[in-house]
This record gives sequence, structure tokens and C-alpha cells, in this order.
Amino acid sequence: MTAFIVTPYAAVLGLLGAALTINVILNRGRAKATAGDGGSPALSQAIRAHCNFIEQAPLALVIIVLAEAAGARPLMINLFGAALLFSRICVALALTRTLDLTRLRVFGAGLGLVVLIAASITALLCWLRVGL
Repeated sequence: MTAFIVTPYAAVLGLLGAALTINVILNRGRAKATAGDGGSPALSQAIRAHCNFIEQAPLALVIIVLAEAAGARPLMINLFGAALLFSRICVALALTRTLDLTRLRVFGAGLGLVVLIAASITALLCWLRVGL
């Protein structure tokens, strides 16, 4: 059985996703809103934080897994995993506090994009090397 380097990063990201889901549920209950944000700024922030996570984390995580499967060096997988986790925590913290464009949100989003691009290029280069 193969143990993947990315596993602990994926597990912690899964827990972060669950925490963001719980935050939406709790805020939905407080706002008594069954759909949308019910005009509640707190619920709107919770929804946006959760949606942003769902929009960004899964694709980056899949690409990191593919890079690992294609033979990327363990150091690269650890860097990508740690940076993705840190970026998602930054954005989640920023969005659960305000929907304004904060430095933390911009930093987290930028770091997440760098991870997605770098992991994609790494996966492609590893695949090309193996394919030759």
C-alpha cells in the first residue's frame, strides 16, 4: 500500500472544509435563512468563505496528487501542500471577518494561484519526462 505525501495536507484541508461548512450552518440558523444569506452579513461572509474554499482547494489538491503520482520530488509536494494549506487558511480567516479586499485575502488568493500554476507545471513536466 502506498502512502502519499499529500495525504496529511488533504486531510487537514478536509477538516478546514468541514469547519467552513459548520460555520455556514450555524450562521444560517442564527439568521433563520433557509436559502441565500437572508440579508445577514455574517451569513454572507460564511457562505463566501466556504464557496471560495470549494472553488479553489479541490482543483489545486487534485493537481498536487497528480504531480506526486507523476513522480514529483517529495520536497515539491510538501511545499505545494503546505503553501496550499496556508493560502486556504489565510483566505478563510479573511473572508470570515469581512468581505472587503484585505491584505490577508489577497495574499492567500495569490499564494493559492501560485501553487496551482507551479503544481500544474510540475505535474506536466513530470508526465512528459515519464512519457519520454
